[in-house]
Amino acid sequence: MPGLYHAWIYLESGPLLGLSATLLAWQAATWLDERTGHAAWSNPIMIAIALLALALLATHTSYRSYFNGGQYVQFLLGPATVALAVPMYANLATMRRNFLPILLSMTAGSIAAAISAMLIAEAFGASRAVVVSIAPKSVTTPIAMGISQDLGGLPALTAIFVLVTGIIGSVIALPLFRWLRIRDRRAQGLAGGTGAHGIATARLLLESETAGAFGGLAIGLNGLITAVTVPFLVRWLL
Repeated sequence: MPGLYHAWIYLESGPLLGLSATLLAWQAATWLDERTGHAAWSNPIMIAIALLALALLATHTSYRSYFNGGQYVQFLLGPATVALAVPMYANLATMRRNFLPILLSMTAGSIAAAISAMLIAEAFGASRAVVVSIAPKSVTTPIAMGISQDLGGLPALTAIFVLVTGIIGSVIALPLFRWLRIRDRRAQGLAGGTGAHGIATARLLLESETAGAFGGLAIGLNGLITAVTVPFLVRWLL
């Protein structure tokens, strides 16, 4: 089918391939998620990534060719994060009243996330660069990569750790909350945003605007706390 072949070559060389593939994968993933009633295993981010990876492998398409169009979707990450300010504003009074306990609990959570990751990696014999790279895994990607680079880690590896942490957190968050009987949406949002940044927060936002608001607060505060504390933890533990 020469016509189809030439059409594919054209798409592969332009931005339409990555953009169209991303939108189609996300639409299929959200459709499946809705049909399963937002089950833990049908997280649309995880499903969309898997579909895109399979499509690229099956068609022998390089990541660089895909990213020519995929970068336009990535650009929306910034506005989407900023949009979390809307539910945060609606819960601003509650956040102000409880700011001190929020700050204390998040500081403990941030330090625990970094220390546990570093100790586990070190116990498995990981090199110093890998241990440093995994330390900021629970904060949003730009901050995590910056911390990793400044401390001698591998920013590309850190980005993978951040992505995996977010996907795992978004999958297990709600079942874990039910198992532990944590019903307070504020606590759920803070835990999700602190432990698994924006990916878990996006999942929680589907369940509750309040959880999404506190998750957005946790993303910002956790990034700040981690940037301050991880350099000291690296010097202390390594």
